[in-house]
Parts: sequence; C-alpha cells; structure tokens
Amino acid sequence: MVNKEPSYHWADLIAERIIRERGKKAKYVCAAGITPSGTIHIGNFREIITVDLVCRALKDKKKKVRFIYSWDDYDRLRKIPKNMPKQEILQKYLGKPVIDTPDTFGCHKSYAEHMEKEVEDVLPFVGVFPEFLYQSKKYRACEYAEMIKHVLNRKEMIREILNEYRKEPLPKNWYPLSVFCEKCGTDNTRVVDYDGNYIVSYECDCGFSDKIDFRKKGIVKVPWRIDWPMRWHFEKVDFEPGGKEHSTPGGSRTTAKEIIEQVFKSKAPVYQMYDFIIVKGQGGKMSSSLGNVITLKDCLEVYGPEIIRHLFASTKPNREFFISFDLDVLKVYEDYDKTERIYFDESLIENRKKYLKELRIYELSQIDEVPKKLPLQIPFRHLTNLVQVHEGDVKKVMEEYKTFIKTDFDKKRLQIRALCAWNWINKYAPEDMKFKVHDKISKAVKEKLSKDQKKAIKLLVGKLKKNKYDESSLFEEFYNICQELKIDNKLFFKGVYLALIGKERGPKLAGFILTLGIKKVVKLLEKV
Repeated sequence: MVNKEPSYHWADLIAERIIRERGKKAKYVCAAGITPSGTIHIGNFREIITVDLVCRALKDKKKKVRFIYSWDDYDRLRKIPKNMPKQEILQKYLGKPVIDTPDTFGCHKSYAEHMEKEVEDVLPFVGVFPEFLYQSKKYRACEYAEMIKHVLNRKEMIREILNEYRKEPLPKNWYPLSVFCEKCGTDNTRVVDYDGNYIVSYECDCGFSDKIDFRKKGIVKVPWRIDWPMRWHFEKVDFEPGGKEHSTPGGSRTTAKEIIEQVFKSKAPVYQMYDFIIVKGQGGKMSSSLGNVITLKDCLEVYGPEIIRHLFASTKPNREFFISFDLDVLKVYEDYDKTERIYFDESLIENRKKYLKELRIYELSQIDEVPKKLPLQIPFRHLTNLVQVHEGDVKKVMEEYKTFIKTDFDKKRLQIRALCAWNWINKYAPEDMKFKVHDKISKAVKEKLSKDQKKAIKLLVGKLKKNKYDESSLFEEFYNICQELKIDNKLFFKGVYLALIGKERGPKLAGFILTLGIKKVVKLLEKV
C-alpha cells in the first residue's frame, strides 16, 4: 500500500528535521552506542530501535543511510553488576578496559564480547541491522590520534566548558586524556606532560611512569564527555538520540554540543531524548549494574518481533512506557491485531488522521515488507488455551489451522505466536489461566461434584453425542441444560471445569470443548 499523504509519525518528523537541518547529503549517518559493562536491557534497546525507526523513515524518503552502533568497549570497568558470576575474579579488573576483562560465564573471549554478542545475535530477529563499531579496536589502532592531538591542544577551552557545569572545577593541570598503564593495565594514571604534538608523559598509582607516542601506542582514551562529540565529528553523525539522564541541563548532551561547536567547529547532530522503560510489576527503572534487567531476548520469548517493534513505533521516544509480562500481554497482541486490520480496511476507523497514524505505525512495525493482504490472525488469548490443550506441541497447534494457513508468512507467524503463548503460560501467566486437561477423573474430583452437577454433566454428554454444535449453539445449550434441571448456571460451569481440568474456572467453555474435541470430552465426562 503506497500512501503519499504527509506523515506525522514521530520518526518521519525526525527524518524531515534531519534533512532540513543537515542539508542535502549523499548519505546520512545515524548513531547509537553503549558501554558493554553489563547486560544490555530492553531500556537500552530503546535507543537502538529509535535510531532504526528514524533510519527507515529516511530510507522511505529515498535517502541513503548509515546506521552505526558503537560499542564503547575501551571504557574502564567501573563496577561489577550483581548478576555476574565469579565476582572475586572481576574485582581484579576494576579500572581496566572492559575488552580486557575475562568472560566469567566462560563462553566468549572477553566480558565485553559476551555483552556485545547477546545483543548482536538477537537484533536481526527484530529487523535491526546496524554497522557495529568497536571502540577498543579504533583506539588501539590509533585511529583517533589526530583528534586526540586536537583535543589536547584545546584543553583550556574544554576545561572552561566542563567547569561551567561542575560543582568542583577541574584543576589547571588537568588533561582530557586517560592512559591505561603498560604495567598494571588500569587507568589509575595521570598525564603529567604533553609536548604539543603526539607525546604524553604519565604516572600510575602502581609506581610506573613512561612517555608514549599516541600515534604508535593505542593505550590512551578520551573521557566520555569529550569522546562523544569527538566521535560525532569523526563519523560525521547527523542524528543520535540520548537517554533522559544525558538530556538534563548541564548533562553530557549539553557539554557535547558546546564542545563539538566550539572545539571542533562542527554542528551537533539532531537530537531526540528518550525516556525510561519500566517493566510492569518490577517498579523503578532497570539497571545493568543492579542486574534487575529484562533483555530483548527475554521479550522475544513472549512477544513476536513485529509486536515489539509496534510497542516502540506507537510510542513517542520521550514518553515513559511499560513492558508488561502480566495479563496486559493479551491486550498488547490485541492492539497490534487491531492496527493490522485497520491497515487493510480503512473503513474500520472514521478519523482520517488516526487512520494514517495507524497505517504508518503498522508499516514501521514490520520486519520485512508489508504483507499484500491481511494475514491470518489467531488471537493470542485463544492460543494460550490451545497450546495448553496440546501441552506445548506447536506442530499440533499448526495442524488445527492447516486449512487457514495460506502463505509462508501465516505459517511463520502462527509458529512464533504459539511458541510465545506457551512461554508466557509457563513463565508469567497467572495461575487461574493455567490448566492441564485430565486423562481421567480422579476420585477426589468425583467427590467434589454435587449430585446436580453430575446430572448436568450426564445430560451434556448425551447432547454432545446426539447433536452438532458451533460455539454459539453450544453456549446456548449450556443454559438450556441449566433450565431443564433447574440448576444454577455457575454451579453447572464449575462442575464441567472440575471434571475437565480440576479447577472451578477455565477458558470459555463452549470454545474450549470444541477445541478439545467432542469425542475426547465425551469420553472423559462419561466417567463422572
């Protein structure tokens, strides 16, 4: 579907702003990045998906885009997250680059690589494909040597900018550079002299001192507040968002903007603040250092890839929102399916502006191209029952819908949804939504059933044997049985649920019986 009307979606508005403010370019550079000092959580993913959505908006305007994601793996290990194993080993690496810290999980070359690969391996599933830059490689290859020289020769200007927002001013002998000691490997060092070109002298707390040429030895690192604008200039970045903590007045965004404009004589990239994500039921923002995190991989166990994109595409970046793993999961799926139906049937929504909004959200939610026609929609709520009926056997769930599956897209979607439904039932669903269908009715269940309930079940069995039902007619039959036997409706439903699953409540009974299969239900209920 091609829509030529103007879009007011936030990603399109940012794309227009980039083109307007940065001018015509052969290629626009959009950036994001993080220090892999702990587990990269779904809150960190908000930066990645924000950039991806803006990149898509630029591409839809026929612009070429470079999406770079920087791993700041040459940053020092400042503290150890509580969810990391073998804390005593990691303690020895405090102050050393995270790239040189061992992976105490034992599966990657380094601590940094472990965190990086957890993200890199899962991003393709949500249709995100950045170009990864590893700052440890760039610093160690001395790629920033000229930039570092430029920074050191303007240290007074930088010191004045930073001091404007500091409670304690930086001293006059401060240098905007740290060195990783060649003897102990930490950055517990001080630059004590600079020759104006490429030679710096440093001293370390361990007692070691030396003079190095930073064109030849890549053991130096520019502090974060200077490193950020330096890389904007180096990579010619046109857009990079930042978290709420970076966006406060006097924060790193403020100083980065002043430094790139005054020190590098360049224009700061277009900026967008993004807010926190709260995991519903957890309370407070996630923290990699505390280890109380939910990752993108965790979310993909419950939400299909396009559902995750929909959550972010439908929410402005500067708005806080919740990722839910409780009953709200059902509504999240329903909201996506509603957006999808609106996309393929404009008549479902009267307001033209709202329709265009839903249309654009749906487009940006897709992993690949938009389907040509409305895909098969099996409600997630229904699948949570069906997967339990088949005890997690996704193949049997697929078999139920083989006559409805028309495309590979339908097949793949149903597989993912069924698996997500099973994961949700096992990990997050409330107890009253969980059930297991009896193979036989126990003595304990029989003793719980009243005479009236047993009579009603016997009558139900007889009717199921004689007649054919759809969900509506079977539901009506339940009430006919209750009237005939003068039994309370609630008592009837409780009795049937007890016989089938050992609980007094369960899925909508008519649909549930039809899903289980009349023969199976009759065989079981005959034993009451």
